[in-house]
Formats: sequence, structure tokens, C-alpha cells
Amino acid sequence: MAKIKATLISERITSNSIEAQNLFATNRFGEKIGEKILYSLPEALYLVQDKKMEIVSNQNKILTQNEILKKFERIDKKFKTKYFVFKDLRKKGYIVKTALKFGAEFRVYEKGKKISESHSKWILFPVSENKQMTWQDFSAKNRIAHSTKKNLLIAIVDEEGDVSYYEIKWIKIQ
Repeated sequence: MAKIKATLISERITSNSIEAQNLFATNRFGEKIGEKILYSLPEALYLVQDKKMEIVSNQNKILTQNEILKKFERIDKKFKTKYFVFKDLRKKGYIVKTALKFGAEFRVYEKGKKISESHSKWILFPVSENKQMTWQDFSAKNRIAHSTKKNLLIAIVDEEGDVSYYEIKWIKIQ
């Protein structure tokens, strides 16, 4: 398969190539916006590292992985934490999408589920092990998950980039 040629303009990575359309159809990478596929920052770096994509600047210069990482970290200070979680889940076979409209970082679909036929099971918040989370933060995240009828998934990323997951569910005690 030929590499997807994607363009980075400001904070958006898009492609209208046949390869982008095919990868969207088969593996659900990106979001279809009209004739283009829009990629999240973690998706784009994942595809670059997997040698399925190259990203070019608006001057049509192919960006190196190092240049991409630096740009993405300038755009999003928490990029590395989010990327470790995205990469880990994708390698395990989960579909991971942005969840900004839900007030979360990601939404995660169960393995084998089709996005077009099902809803995500989890709302996911990646957290660095060096950052403190207050009970108010935790409660707010839990309420977002509950109000969207999803389970809360907290992903804690350690210094080595390893990820531990904690699922929080509401239960009704009778």
C-alpha cells in the first residue's frame, strides 16, 4: 500500500488521497469531513510511525518524526501522554477516537465493534503519573461518563510510557 500523503496546516492534519479513504473504510483512522479525512494528532503520529503516512508542511516539505513530535507537543502540552495511551489501545485492537464534544480526550470502542453500528463503551482520560487528580476532577470525569452513558476509563502513563487502565462504573445497589 502506498503511504497516505497528509498535510499539516496550523493544527489540522488532512488528506484526500485514495489511501486515506481506504484506511478510513477498513480501520477507521481519521474522521470523514466531506471528501477529506481529518486526523487527530495521535492518529497521525501513529500512522507515520507505522509507515502508513507521511506528513507534509504547507510548503510541501516532508516532516521528519522528530519535527512532527515537536510540532504536536507545541500544539498540545499533554500530547505525549495522550499518544502513549492511543498507541497502546490501537495496538491492542481498540478503535480510539477523539471525544471533545463529550468533554473528554478519547472515546474507545470495544474490540470488534463497528463505529457505524455501535456506540463507544468508554470515555477515556489519559493522566501522567506525575500529575495529581483531585476528587473534584475525578467526580467531574465520572459525571461526564455517566451523562454520556459510557464507562469511565482512566489511563495512567508512567515515566517509561507504560499505561495502566482503571475502569469506573456506576452501580445500583438494591
